Amino acid sequence: MQSNFPRTSRMSRRTALAACCASLAAGLLPPAQAAGPWPDKLVKMVVAFPPGGPTDTAARLVAQSLSERLGQNVIIENRAGASGSIGTASFIKSAPDGYTLSMFGMPALLAPVLFKNNLYDVRKDFLPVATVYDLPMAIIVNPRVLPDVKDLPGLIAHAKKAQPSLNYTSSGTGSFGHLSMEQLKDLGGFDMQHVAYRGSAPAVTDLIGGQIPVMFADVVAALPHIQAGKLRAIAVSSNQAKQLLPGVKSVAEQGFPGFDADTWGGLVAPLGTPQAVVDRLNKELKVVLADPALQQKMLAAGAIARYQDSAAMKARLAGDFARWSKIANDKGISAQ
Repeated sequence: MQSNFPRTSRMSRRTALAACCASLAAGLLPPAQAAGPWPDKLVKMVVAFPPGGPTDTAARLVAQSLSERLGQNVIIENRAGASGSIGTASFIKSAPDGYTLSMFGMPALLAPVLFKNNLYDVRKDFLPVATVYDLPMAIIVNPRVLPDVKDLPGLIAHAKKAQPSLNYTSSGTGSFGHLSMEQLKDLGGFDMQHVAYRGSAPAVTDLIGGQIPVMFADVVAALPHIQAGKLRAIAVSSNQAKQLLPGVKSVAEQGFPGFDADTWGGLVAPLGTPQAVVDRLNKELKVVLADPALQQKMLAAGAIARYQDSAAMKARLAGDFARWSKIANDKGISAQ
C-alpha cells in the first residue's frame, strides 16, 4: 500500500531514530531516565531476632540515626527463629540493591553449626559493612545461694569441691555464655554442669529464685538485678565491659590472660551490593556511632557502641567462627 506520508517526513523519522540509537549506544540517556543516587526510597533492615533484644535495640537506634543522615526512612523487619538462622538465610537471598540490609547478631554466627542446617556461611555469604556494638558478658551468682563466692577464683574453688557438681546456666544450648563457660572450665581445670534454658529471661528468673546458682549471661539481661542486689557479678568478659559494671574485674584479670568473650553485632548487606553503597553506609555508621548521645542510649540498653570497618568486621567474623565452632564441635554441643 502507498504511504500517505511525504518522503521528507519518513526521512526525518529515520534520522531521529538513528540519532536516538547513537545516543543510547554512547550512554547519553536523557536526564529523566538516569538512575538516581542511593538511597532514593525506603531502606529495610532485617533483624533475625525478636523485638526487644539487644540486636533489635541496637538496630532501632542505628536505623533512626541513619534515617536522618540518609534522608530516607530505615525501617526494622523482625524475622526471628532458630537463633537467627531463619532470618539470616532469608536475608542473604535479598536483591543486592542497597535497600535490604541486616543487623547481624552473634547467635546467628554458629546457628548453622548448632542446628546442622548449613543454610549459610558467615564467612562468605554476605558483605560485612561495619560493626555496630559489643555486648559484654558476665559471670553472675546468686549471693544467697553462694554467699562466699565474690570473685572468679572463689567460684572455681567452690566448684572443685562441690558434691554433687555445681550447676550453671546460660541463655541456651550453644549460646556464647554456654561456650564461654565450657572454654573457661577447660582453662581452669574445674567442672560445672550446664542446665539449658530457652532465653536469658527464664534463666535469670530461676537464678534470682535460687533454683540455679551460676550463670554466664549477657550483661543487659542481668544488669537491673545486679544493681538491685539480687545478683552478684563476679567477673566480666572483657575490660571494656567495665563501662557497664565498674569495679568488677575481667576474667583475664583473674588468672586467664587473653580471655575475651564479648558478643557483638554489625550491619551486613547481600552479596553483590554496589561497593559505593557499602562505602556510604560505612562512612555514615562511623559518624553515627561516634555520637555521644547514641553511645549513652546503647549503654542504657546494655551494649557498647563500637565501630569497625568492613575489613575488620570480616576478619572478626572469621576469627570468632573458627574459635567458637571448634569449641562446639570439640564438646559435641548441638541445639538439636
